[in-house]
Amino acid sequence: MKRNWKKIIICVVIIGACLAVLGGLTCLGINIYVRNVVSERILSVEEATELEADCILVLGSGIKLDGTPGKVLTDRLDKGLALYESGASPKLLMSGDHGRVNYDEVNAMKNYAMERGVASEDVFMDHAGFSTYESMYRAAAIFEVEKTVIVSQKYHLYRSIYNALSMGIDAYGVASDLESYRGSFSREIRECLAIVKDFFYCIFQPKPTYLGDVIPVSGNGDLTNG
Repeated sequence: MKRNWKKIIICVVIIGACLAVLGGLTCLGINIYVRNVVSERILSVEEATELEADCILVLGSGIKLDGTPGKVLTDRLDKGLALYESGASPKLLMSGDHGRVNYDEVNAMKNYAMERGVASEDVFMDHAGFSTYESMYRAAAIFEVEKTVIVSQKYHLYRSIYNALSMGIDAYGVASDLESYRGSFSREIRECLAIVKDFFYCIFQPKPTYLGDVIPVSGNGDLTNG
C-alpha cells in the first residue's frame, strides 16, 4: 500500500511539473508572438506625426492623494502632449479609471492637458477604461476610433497595440519612458501574464464593464465632461 502511494505521489509530481513547463512555454510563446506582431508599430514622435491619426490615446495610471497625476502618468501625458503639439492628431483621448467618486484618473488627465494650453473640446475622456482591453474595446465601440497613436511605457505598448488591432483599430504606439521607475521589474513580470490574459480576451472579445452612447472622437470632447 505504501509503495502504491509513493507511485501516485511521484506521478502527481511529474504531471504537475509537466503542466508547469507547458504553461511556461505557452506563456513565453504568446508573449513572443504578440511582441513580434506589433514591434514595428512602436514609433518615435517624429514618425507618429506622419500618421494623421484620429486621436492620441493616453492610457491612465495612478494618481496622487491630491488628485494629480503620479509620475508614470505624468510621463504619459507629457509624451501625449508632445504628440499633440507636433500635429500627430488634433484630438486627445484620455482613458482611465473613474469607477469611484473619490478616484478619478481621467479628469486629472484632462486638467493636466488644459493647464498646458490644450482646448477643452480637443480632450475626450473615457471614464470606464478600467483595463487595457476595455480601453481599446471602448475606443472602437464608443469613440469610433479607426486610427490612433497609443501612449504608454514601452513594456505596456505591446499589449495595448495588440488589443487595439484586435478591435479593428489601426494602432501605433509611442513610448513614454522618460526615466526609470520604481518597481519596473515586477511590472514587467505582471505584464507577461497580462499579455496572455488579453491574448485570449482578444479571441473571445467579451464586452467591457460599460458601453453606452457613441461619442465620435471627431466631435467635441466636452460631451465627455463629468
